[in-house]
Amino acid sequence: MNPVNPQAAANWLQKKSGLRPKLAIVLGSGFHHILTELRVAKKISYAQIPGFPKPTVSGHAGELYFGHLGGTPVLVLSGRAHYYEGHPMDRVTFAVRTLAAFGITDLLLTNATGGINKKFLAGDFMVLTDHINFMSANPLRGAAISGLLRFVDLTEAYDKNLRALLFKAGKISKQKLRRGIYLAVSGPSYETPAEIRAFATLGADTVGMSTVPEVIVARQCGLRVAAVSCITNLAAGIGKEKLSHAEVLATAERVKKSGAALIKNFVELYGKI
Repeated sequence: MNPVNPQAAANWLQKKSGLRPKLAIVLGSGFHHILTELRVAKKISYAQIPGFPKPTVSGHAGELYFGHLGGTPVLVLSGRAHYYEGHPMDRVTFAVRTLAAFGITDLLLTNATGGINKKFLAGDFMVLTDHINFMSANPLRGAAISGLLRFVDLTEAYDKNLRALLFKAGKISKQKLRRGIYLAVSGPSYETPAEIRAFATLGADTVGMSTVPEVIVARQCGLRVAAVSCITNLAAGIGKEKLSHAEVLATAERVKKSGAALIKNFVELYGKI
């Protein structure tokens, strides 16, 4: 069990800024360029925030921002902790519980993912409609938390209204967004071609190593959730290239402006509802 209570971390953050956003955004690989559009009110390293694990993966800065995108106040988390880094699930999802305790009501998650659907191309963006959890762990495992449901309904894990805003944002920025099912594995090794064929049979469109634990905890806390993936590579056996994190980062760099435009338009639309 994490020795720091999420409410204590939320109280600490509330003392650092008077800004009280309702929307938070977690930036995965391919989406950090949005920070160039953010009017920053306060920047805080994860290392300073009680209970926050510091990311160890290239492309995950480990910084929290209070700021505005357009006229909309937002909390932006640049980077996340991953299960494969050795963190227990309560550490992986600690930031989400802190956001909920802070007063966040809506959460936009972003990530880098491998394409399984053969219609998808590296550089495409996909709005998540559902997920399959193959991480061999559930973040709700353990003692029940007072005041929160233990058996959380995930029938509509990804909010249809927030998804609609993402597709509308894509039209504004003239991007054709894919939609599909994200399958989460623990990593950090990439999947075998046989595993990818099995995942395709199960209905997965993409595969990644994050996001699902955050979604589960966010829904337990009553947050509305939307998520979008940058397809940074084709999964094993789908493409001809060998898989590497360098390829992930290279694709993310190539499409960074498109990812930033999508998020900016989403936030502007969100601010009008």
